[in-house]
Parts: sequence; C-alpha cells; structure tokens
Amino acid sequence: MRVSQLLAPTLREDPAEAEVVSHRLMLRAGFIRKAAAGVYTYLPLGYRVLQKIMNIIREEMNKAGGQELLLPIIQPAELWQQTGRWDVYGEEMFRLNDRHGRAFCLGPTHEEIITDLVKNEINSYKQLPLLLYQIQNKYRDEKRPRFGLMRGREFIMKDLYSFDKDEEGMKISYQKMYDAYSNVFRRCGLEFRAVEADPGAIGGGTSHEFMVLADSGEAVVVYCEKCDYAANREKACAKPDIYEKEEMQPLELVHTPEVRTIEEVAGFLQLSPKRLIKTLFYEADDRLICALIRGDREINEIKLKNTVGCLHLKLAADERVAAVVGAETGFVGPVGLEGIDIYADPEVAEMSNAVAGANKNGYHYLNVNPGRDFKVDMVVDLRLVQEGDSCPGCGTPLHATKGIEVGQVFQLGTKYSEAIGAKYHDEHGEERLMVMGCYGIGVSRTMAAAIEQNHDKDGIIWPVAIAPFHVVVIPVSTKEEEQVQVAEQLYQELLDAGIEVVIDDRADRAGVKFKDADLIGYPLRLTVGKRTIEEGTVDIKVRRTGEEMAVPVARVTETVRQLLQELSTS
Repeated sequence: MRVSQLLAPTLREDPAEAEVVSHRLMLRAGFIRKAAAGVYTYLPLGYRVLQKIMNIIREEMNKAGGQELLLPIIQPAELWQQTGRWDVYGEEMFRLNDRHGRAFCLGPTHEEIITDLVKNEINSYKQLPLLLYQIQNKYRDEKRPRFGLMRGREFIMKDLYSFDKDEEGMKISYQKMYDAYSNVFRRCGLEFRAVEADPGAIGGGTSHEFMVLADSGEAVVVYCEKCDYAANREKACAKPDIYEKEEMQPLELVHTPEVRTIEEVAGFLQLSPKRLIKTLFYEADDRLICALIRGDREINEIKLKNTVGCLHLKLAADERVAAVVGAETGFVGPVGLEGIDIYADPEVAEMSNAVAGANKNGYHYLNVNPGRDFKVDMVVDLRLVQEGDSCPGCGTPLHATKGIEVGQVFQLGTKYSEAIGAKYHDEHGEERLMVMGCYGIGVSRTMAAAIEQNHDKDGIIWPVAIAPFHVVVIPVSTKEEEQVQVAEQLYQELLDAGIEVVIDDRADRAGVKFKDADLIGYPLRLTVGKRTIEEGTVDIKVRRTGEEMAVPVARVTETVRQLLQELSTS
C-alpha cells in the first residue's frame, strides 16, 4: 500500500471531543471518524486492526469447536417478553415498530433469538454439545456515550452460545471458552486478568470478566497476590472484620443536635466510625427496604440488588423515608423499624454496643445490639471492597487496579432455555432443558483497550499481531531519485516476503512522515536517506523501544523478519 493512496487523514491537534487516550489517538491517526454520538465510521487503518482481532477470535473459537453463523440484528419483541428482559433493559434498548405496528428491537445481545433457533433445530442429546457464535454489530442506547469506542451506541461484538445436556457439560464448555479467551487476549499482545464478575442483566450464575489493565479503565479490579483471588469490585468480597463480643450495655438515647453524617456523629461522640451503623433506605421496585453497613464502609448496591432480586433499585427520597420512619435522613436507624425488611452486612450483625440513628430528629442511640434491639431479616455481604481489605481466601491485604472490560463469560444454566422452551430428548427419550452458557468479546473495545495499554506521547504502539501494517518505508526525499529507487526496491522485497508494508511516497517533508509513522504506530520504520546512498545502509527504528540500527540494504528483509518475530514473542 502506498501512503499517497491510503485514506488515513491524520490530525496535528488533539480533537476537543476526545476524553481518553484511545479516542484521541484513533481520531488523530485516522482510524475512526464520528458519525453521531456513540456511532463511528471505521477508516481503512482502523478496519484492518478490527479484522486482525476478528481473525484471532475466529481461529480460537473454531479451535474450541465453535461454529460461526449470523443472527438478525432486528429481533421480535415477543422473544424478549418471553424471558422478561423486554422491561429489564429499559431505555437502553433501541425499540422500533414496523409498518404493521409490530414491536422489534435492535439487538443489544442475542440470547433470546439463538435459543429460539436451537429450540427449533435441535431435539436429541446426540446433537449436543453445540457451540454457536457470530461477530456482529450490537446496539445499546447509552444515556451518555463517551470515551470513543469504549462506550458507544453501536459496537462490534463476538458472542458465542453453548448448549449442553447438563450442568457438567456446560462447565466443560465454559472452561473451553475461558481458555480460548485467554488465548485471544494473549495473542493480541495484551496484559489482562480474568476476574470474578456480576452477571448483570444477562443473568445466570458464575461469570468472569477479562480485564485489560490500564489506568484509564472504568472498572476497578481487586486481587490478591498470594492466592490469585481476583474479582471486579462490583463482585469482590473481603473477609469481614469481626471484633470480640462485648457485654451488652443498656440502650441509651443521646442528643446529637445538627449532627447527621457518619463523620459528624463520630466526631461529636468521639468514637471511631467503625462503631457506627450506617442505615440506608432504598426503593426496591415498589417497596421500601433498609440496608445496614458499618459506618466506615461503602455499600455495594449491585450486591444489594441481586440479594433483593428487584428490577430497579435506588436510594429512597428523603421525603418518603421521613414519612415512614418519622425522622430526617441522618437520624434514622434500625431500632423500632416495623414492616420494612432489614438487610445487614455480616460486620453489622456481629457488632456490640454500636451507635445508630434513633428515628428521632436530633437523636442517636448508644449501645445498639443486633438481635436484642432490632431484628435482621437477612445477613448478607453488602460492602464495597476497598484496597487493603482482607482477601476472602487467605486474609492477605487486597490490591486494586483499574481495568477495561473486553470480554465476559457466563454460566447461564436453564434461564433462557426454560423461558423459550429449548429442550432435547435424552438417552431414555425423556425431555430435558438444555443447559446454556454465553460468552462475549467486545471487538471494537479490544482495539481501544490495546491503545490505552500501548501508547506514548507520540502516538500508538501497536502489538505486532494487531498492527494495521508492520513496516513503513520512508524515503527522506522523494526528489532524490536514488533514494526513491532503493525505497521502492525494499518495499517490493518486503511485499514479496509476505510482510505487511506501506511506503510513504508522499512529497511531504521527512519530519511529517516520521510524525505520522509514530502516531499511527507501525512497529518498524525504515528510513532511506543520504546514508543509504553513501554507505549502503538503511536506518531501522523499533517503535516500541525507540531502538535504532543501521542495516545493510541486502540484509533489511532478513532483519525485519527477525525483529517482527522478536516483537511478537516479547
């Protein structure tokens, strides 16, 4: 490919709209262009990277026994209504009606439609297990699309669905995909971690996310260096701090005027926040519930929502709490609550002589003891894990880092097969539900994550496996015929050797070409200049390390091949 013919419109300045490195560099390097909020056109360089990621994915999916198909983007509402997810997805789902008034959606995911397909095509245990996948656009109406390809309304995803006879078979399929995903991200040259995760709206049981580690990541990964425990912070657990039980003291009402927050109450009473019970009221669908955590902890609302089993969870308005409890927020507590389910973190359930709001404005209780002074309906882990908390496995202090989710695998069980009616006949002719798993990789997000992890002040530093081209040949001056001849000769030799190469044959200054080469991120840059003509050597620069070397013209192809091999395995 000749750069003079390549549609790669690079920009000298950072676009004002770009919030993260990958967004900024993909716009500047001519990989993408914005069509609308959260919707992008992939230009040739960007699409080459996507194709390489997709090819790696296909190879690993096929190796694991997957079969590729293509499902419709437009899906009938009836299937989603069967599983109950038509309402769960809410405003995030793009909905439309055809000319006859029938409701459809643009597929945010494809569990329903693939299950319906398999239901109608598979009827015997002899046809299982089955692994079906596709690589296709997905659509989610994000309230606030941002970060370029990280959170868009239209994105490219690989989704595979496994169908097995039983749970044991499903776990085998799950492990196959877990291993295949590890291979995909390793081959893409990414530093990643597989962590325990919450299944979210997909549902099911066990789930793992594959996180590319990067400072710009939205997700927080909590991990233990001693026992390899790792989880998304939304899912992470920690060993509770349980203190030795104290002798119960009489409940005591104390006046705490204008003292509302945990910090204010702790300061007023000259106690550690660990001695306080934080009382939070939530609206879980249409009912009011109460959640209790230790004063120095933050609540994990995802854990609470999963425990309660509601569709919608939000902090209750102060007015509703005051109407039910009889006190303003800041003075509420669990003592004397009636008709409201109370969910308490294990640390709260084991507290002795704690402090809590008295449900009376301007007052708190001292010496509150769970069991004696209030009844807990369920003791369940509700805390948001922080760095330094104790590992649930070995007790070692946990570490935290940021990550970008690029893939997730789920053990679905029979959630969708039961709702859709996907059954098979076993060895004895009896009808049984298929046991499912689903597995997704964000293809476009993987491209963005690779840049977040591989860049410097000058531009992108692509891992060789997914670089749009591996080598750029740059004649310093297109006016010097000898330089142009040598550059053209090298370009042709590299093409003949099967190496992905471009030649920057533009009439621009060498400095412009060098800047573009660094910005785009070609792994190797070959410069043909005066020294080439005078000494017979070509300057080769390795983008990742900045290393430069003078190589005789006759050995360029051999050296390039060797350098690319080293970069691919490093």
